[in-house]
Amino acid sequence: MKRLVVALSLLMLALPSPAMAKGEFHPEDEFTLHPWISIHIGPLDMSINKAVVYLFLGAAVTIVLSFFLFRFRLKGEPGKRQTVGEWVYDIAQVQIAEQGLPSKGMRLWFPYVLTILLFIWTINILGFVPLPLTGETWHGIPVWGIYAATSTLSVTLALALLTFVFTHVEGIRYNGAWRYFKSWIPDVPKGLLVLIVPLEILGQFMRLISLSVRLYANMLAGHILILTFIGLIFVAEQAFTAVVLVPFASVFYLFEVLIVVSIQAFIFAALSAIYIGSAIEPQH
Repeated sequence: MKRLVVALSLLMLALPSPAMAKGEFHPEDEFTLHPWISIHIGPLDMSINKAVVYLFLGAAVTIVLSFFLFRFRLKGEPGKRQTVGEWVYDIAQVQIAEQGLPSKGMRLWFPYVLTILLFIWTINILGFVPLPLTGETWHGIPVWGIYAATSTLSVTLALALLTFVFTHVEGIRYNGAWRYFKSWIPDVPKGLLVLIVPLEILGQFMRLISLSVRLYANMLAGHILILTFIGLIFVAEQAFTAVVLVPFASVFYLFEVLIVVSIQAFIFAALSAIYIGSAIEPQH
Protein backbone atom coordinates (compact mmCIF):
# COMPACT_ATOMS: atom_id res chain seq x y z
CA MET A 1 0.00 0.00 0.00
CA LYS A 2 2.82 2.41 0.88
CA ARG A 3 4.48 1.75 -2.48
CA LEU A 4 1.24 2.51 -4.26
CA VAL A 5 0.84 5.79 -2.40
CA VAL A 6 4.39 6.82 -3.28
CA ALA A 7 3.89 5.92 -6.94
CA LEU A 8 0.62 7.84 -7.14
CA SER A 9 2.19 10.84 -5.40
CA LEU A 10 5.01 10.90 -7.92
CA LEU A 11 2.58 10.75 -10.81
CA MET A 12 0.65 13.67 -9.27
CA LEU A 13 3.84 15.70 -9.49
CA ALA A 14 3.67 15.44 -13.21
CA LEU A 15 0.08 16.21 -14.04
CA PRO A 16 0.44 17.26 -17.65
CA SER A 17 1.04 20.93 -18.20
CA PRO A 18 0.81 22.29 -21.76
CA ALA A 19 4.55 21.89 -22.27
CA MET A 20 4.44 18.21 -21.30
CA ALA A 21 1.44 17.54 -23.48
CA LYS A 22 3.51 18.62 -26.48
CA GLY A 23 6.31 16.26 -25.57
CA GLU A 24 8.53 19.07 -24.27
CA PHE A 25 9.76 19.46 -20.73
CA HIS A 26 12.26 21.82 -19.17
CA PRO A 27 12.72 21.05 -15.44
CA GLU A 28 14.52 24.34 -14.85
CA ASP A 29 11.25 26.16 -15.61
CA GLU A 30 9.86 24.87 -12.32
CA PHE A 31 12.26 27.20 -10.49
CA THR A 32 11.40 30.35 -12.42
CA LEU A 33 9.64 32.71 -10.02
CA HIS A 34 6.87 34.72 -11.62
CA PRO A 35 5.26 37.44 -9.48
CA TRP A 36 1.76 36.50 -8.38
CA ILE A 37 1.15 39.85 -6.67
CA SER A 38 3.46 42.65 -7.77
CA ILE A 39 4.70 44.86 -4.94
CA HIS A 40 7.43 47.41 -5.66
CA ILE A 41 8.71 49.81 -3.01
CA GLY A 42 11.19 52.07 -4.73
CA PRO A 43 14.00 49.87 -6.07
CA LEU A 44 12.89 46.94 -3.89
CA ASP A 45 10.86 44.16 -5.47
CA MET A 46 8.64 42.79 -2.69
CA SER A 47 6.36 40.83 -5.00
CA ILE A 48 4.58 37.73 -3.74
CA ASN A 49 5.69 34.69 -5.71
CA LYS A 50 5.81 30.92 -5.26
CA ALA A 51 8.88 31.05 -2.98
CA VAL A 52 7.26 33.63 -0.69
CA VAL A 53 4.07 31.56 -0.40
CA TYR A 54 6.10 28.48 0.51
CA LEU A 55 7.99 30.48 3.14
CA PHE A 56 4.72 31.70 4.67
CA LEU A 57 3.39 28.16 4.64
CA GLY A 58 6.64 26.83 6.12
CA ALA A 59 6.56 29.40 8.91
CA ALA A 60 2.95 28.50 9.76
CA VAL A 61 3.68 24.77 9.77
CA THR A 62 6.82 25.32 11.90
CA ILE A 63 4.79 27.20 14.52
CA VAL A 64 2.14 24.48 14.61
CA LEU A 65 4.80 21.76 14.74
CA SER A 66 6.59 23.52 17.60
CA PHE A 67 3.42 23.74 19.66
CA PHE A 68 2.64 20.10 18.93
CA LEU A 69 6.12 18.84 19.86
CA PHE A 70 6.95 21.00 22.87
CA ARG A 71 3.77 22.39 24.42
CA PHE A 72 2.59 19.50 26.59
CA ARG A 73 2.52 18.43 30.19
CA LEU A 74 5.33 16.08 31.11
CA LYS A 75 4.19 12.59 32.05
CA GLY A 76 5.97 9.85 33.93
CA GLU A 77 5.21 7.48 31.07
CA PRO A 78 5.60 9.62 27.95
CA GLY A 79 3.33 9.04 24.98
CA LYS A 80 4.36 9.22 21.35
CA ARG A 81 4.01 13.00 21.20
CA GLN A 82 6.22 13.59 24.24
CA THR A 83 8.73 10.98 23.07
CA VAL A 84 9.16 12.60 19.66
CA GLY A 85 9.32 16.07 21.21
CA GLU A 86 12.00 15.03 23.69
CA TRP A 87 13.93 13.28 20.91
CA VAL A 88 13.96 16.38 18.69
CA TYR A 89 14.83 18.61 21.64
CA ASP A 90 17.67 16.29 22.64
CA ILE A 91 19.14 16.33 19.12
CA ALA A 92 18.99 20.12 18.99
CA GLN A 93 20.52 20.56 22.45
CA VAL A 94 23.07 17.77 22.78
CA GLN A 95 24.14 17.09 19.21
CA ILE A 96 23.93 20.62 17.82
CA ALA A 97 23.84 23.46 20.35
CA GLU A 98 26.19 22.05 22.99
CA GLN A 99 28.72 21.07 20.34
CA GLY A 100 29.10 24.66 19.14
CA LEU A 101 27.78 27.08 21.74
CA PRO A 102 29.55 27.83 25.04
CA SER A 103 27.47 27.47 28.18
CA LYS A 104 27.05 31.23 28.55
CA GLY A 105 25.50 31.46 25.08
CA MET A 106 23.10 28.54 25.40
CA ARG A 107 20.19 30.40 27.00
CA LEU A 108 20.08 33.05 24.28
CA TRP A 109 21.05 31.07 21.19
CA PHE A 110 19.69 27.58 21.76
CA PRO A 111 16.15 28.75 20.83
CA TYR A 112 17.54 30.17 17.57
CA VAL A 113 19.37 26.94 16.74
CA LEU A 114 16.27 24.84 17.46
CA THR A 115 14.04 27.19 15.45
CA ILE A 116 16.34 27.27 12.41
CA LEU A 117 16.58 23.47 12.54
CA LEU A 118 12.79 23.03 12.55
CA PHE A 119 12.15 25.78 10.00
CA ILE A 120 14.63 24.52 7.41
CA TRP A 121 13.48 20.92 7.94
CA THR A 122 9.87 22.00 7.44
CA ILE A 123 10.65 24.03 4.31
CA ASN A 124 12.66 21.12 2.91
CA ILE A 125 9.98 18.52 3.61
CA LEU A 126 7.24 20.74 2.15
CA GLY A 127 9.32 20.78 -1.01
CA PHE A 128 8.55 17.09 -1.51
CA VAL A 129 4.82 17.27 -0.78
CA PRO A 130 2.73 17.68 -3.96
CA LEU A 131 0.75 20.91 -3.65
CA PRO A 132 -1.36 22.92 -6.12
CA LEU A 133 0.96 25.91 -5.80
CA THR A 134 2.74 25.81 -9.15
CA GLY A 135 0.85 28.83 -10.45
CA GLU A 136 -0.19 26.84 -13.55
CA THR A 137 -3.50 25.31 -14.56
CA TRP A 138 -4.53 22.48 -16.88
CA HIS A 139 -8.03 22.83 -18.26
CA GLY A 140 -8.85 25.09 -15.34
CA ILE A 141 -7.47 22.66 -12.74
CA PRO A 142 -4.43 23.81 -10.67
CA VAL A 143 -1.36 21.80 -11.58
CA TRP A 144 0.13 19.95 -8.62
CA GLY A 145 3.87 19.93 -8.20
CA ILE A 146 6.80 20.01 -5.82
CA TYR A 147 8.92 23.04 -5.06
CA ALA A 148 11.32 23.79 -2.22
CA ALA A 149 11.86 27.41 -1.24
CA THR A 150 15.37 26.37 -0.21
CA SER A 151 16.12 25.59 -3.86
CA THR A 152 16.13 29.37 -4.39
CA LEU A 153 19.46 31.02 -3.63
CA SER A 154 17.91 34.25 -2.34
CA VAL A 155 16.06 32.26 0.35
CA THR A 156 19.09 30.31 1.57
CA LEU A 157 21.22 33.48 1.41
CA ALA A 158 18.70 35.32 3.61
CA LEU A 159 18.80 32.48 6.15
CA ALA A 160 22.60 32.46 6.07
CA LEU A 161 22.67 36.23 6.55
CA LEU A 162 20.81 35.81 9.85
CA THR A 163 23.55 33.56 11.21
CA PHE A 164 26.26 35.77 9.68
CA VAL A 165 24.93 38.94 11.34
CA PHE A 166 24.21 37.25 14.68
CA THR A 167 27.73 35.80 14.71
CA HIS A 168 29.51 39.13 14.47
CA VAL A 169 27.05 41.00 16.67
CA GLU A 170 27.61 38.47 19.45
CA GLY A 171 31.36 38.47 18.90
CA ILE A 172 31.48 42.23 19.41
CA ARG A 173 28.97 42.17 22.29
CA TYR A 174 30.90 39.59 24.31
CA ASN A 175 34.47 40.65 23.47
CA GLY A 176 34.37 44.23 22.33
CA ALA A 177 35.09 45.26 18.74
CA TRP A 178 38.88 45.53 19.07
CA ARG A 179 39.41 42.19 20.82
CA TYR A 180 36.98 40.39 18.53
CA PHE A 181 38.44 41.59 15.25
CA LYS A 182 41.96 41.12 16.62
CA SER A 183 41.10 37.46 17.20
CA TRP A 184 40.87 37.04 13.43
CA ILE A 185 44.60 37.71 13.10
CA PRO A 186 46.76 34.65 13.80
CA ASP A 187 50.13 34.82 15.52
CA VAL A 188 52.39 35.04 12.48
CA PRO A 189 55.38 37.20 11.50
CA LYS A 190 54.36 40.76 10.70
CA GLY A 191 55.58 40.42 7.14
CA LEU A 192 52.87 37.84 6.48
CA LEU A 193 50.02 39.91 7.87
CA VAL A 194 49.48 41.66 4.52
CA LEU A 195 48.58 38.25 3.12
CA ILE A 196 46.93 36.65 6.13
CA VAL A 197 44.52 39.45 7.11
CA PRO A 198 42.71 39.60 3.71
CA LEU A 199 42.45 35.80 3.73
CA GLU A 200 40.93 35.80 7.22
CA ILE A 201 38.39 38.45 6.21
CA LEU A 202 37.58 36.47 3.07
CA GLY A 203 37.18 33.36 5.22
CA GLN A 204 34.48 35.06 7.26
CA PHE A 205 32.49 35.82 4.12
CA MET A 206 33.09 32.30 2.83
CA ARG A 207 31.07 31.09 5.80
CA LEU A 208 28.12 33.00 4.37
CA ILE A 209 28.60 31.33 0.99
CA SER A 210 29.13 27.93 2.59
CA LEU A 211 25.86 28.07 4.51
CA SER A 212 23.71 29.34 1.65
CA VAL A 213 25.14 27.49 -1.34
CA ARG A 214 25.33 24.07 0.35
CA LEU A 215 21.63 24.07 1.21
CA TYR A 216 20.60 25.63 -2.10
CA ALA A 217 22.65 23.28 -4.29
CA ASN A 218 21.50 20.09 -2.56
CA MET A 219 17.81 20.95 -2.68
CA LEU A 220 17.97 22.27 -6.26
CA ALA A 221 19.81 19.19 -7.55
CA GLY A 222 17.41 16.79 -5.84
CA HIS A 223 14.31 18.47 -7.24
CA ILE A 224 15.71 18.73 -10.76
CA LEU A 225 16.55 15.01 -10.82
CA ILE A 226 13.09 14.00 -9.58
CA LEU A 227 11.34 16.30 -12.05
CA THR A 228 13.57 15.01 -14.85
CA PHE A 229 12.72 11.39 -14.06
CA ILE A 230 8.99 12.12 -14.15
CA GLY A 231 9.18 14.51 -17.09
CA LEU A 232 10.90 11.94 -19.27
CA ILE A 233 7.77 9.76 -19.05
CA PHE A 234 5.73 12.43 -20.81
CA VAL A 235 8.50 13.48 -23.16
CA ALA A 236 8.94 9.91 -24.42
CA GLU A 237 5.15 9.38 -24.48
CA GLN A 238 5.70 5.65 -24.06
CA ALA A 239 4.08 3.60 -21.30
CA PHE A 240 7.11 1.33 -20.81
CA THR A 241 9.25 4.30 -19.73
CA ALA A 242 7.04 4.64 -16.63
CA VAL A 243 7.88 1.08 -15.62
CA VAL A 244 11.59 1.97 -15.58
CA LEU A 245 11.56 5.59 -14.44
CA VAL A 246 8.93 5.54 -11.69
CA PRO A 247 10.91 3.05 -9.50
CA PHE A 248 14.07 5.14 -9.96
CA ALA A 249 12.19 8.32 -9.13
CA SER A 250 10.55 6.65 -6.13
CA VAL A 251 13.88 5.50 -4.67
CA PHE A 252 15.47 8.89 -5.17
CA TYR A 253 12.38 10.62 -3.78
CA LEU A 254 12.53 8.55 -0.59
CA PHE A 255 16.28 9.16 -0.31
CA GLU A 256 15.73 12.91 -0.46
CA VAL A 257 12.81 12.87 2.00
CA LEU A 258 14.29 10.48 4.55
CA ILE A 259 17.96 11.52 4.46
CA VAL A 260 18.85 14.70 2.56
CA VAL A 261 16.07 16.86 4.05
CA SER A 262 17.12 16.15 7.64
CA ILE A 263 20.88 16.19 7.01
CA GLN A 264 20.78 19.62 5.37
CA ALA A 265 18.70 21.10 8.23
CA PHE A 266 21.06 19.51 10.76
CA ILE A 267 24.20 20.84 9.04
CA PHE A 268 22.83 24.38 8.73
CA ALA A 269 21.84 24.48 12.41
CA ALA A 270 25.11 22.89 13.54
CA LEU A 271 27.26 25.33 11.56
CA SER A 272 25.18 28.23 12.87
CA ALA A 273 25.87 27.09 16.44
CA ILE A 274 29.59 26.67 15.73
CA TYR A 275 29.95 30.08 14.07
CA ILE A 276 28.09 31.91 16.84
CA GLY A 277 29.95 29.98 19.54
CA SER A 278 33.35 30.68 17.99
CA ALA A 279 32.51 34.40 17.94
CA ILE A 280 31.47 34.41 21.61
CA GLU A 281 34.69 32.64 22.63
CA PRO A 282 37.12 33.32 19.75
CA GLN A 283 40.11 32.01 21.72
CA HIS A 284 38.63 28.52 21.39
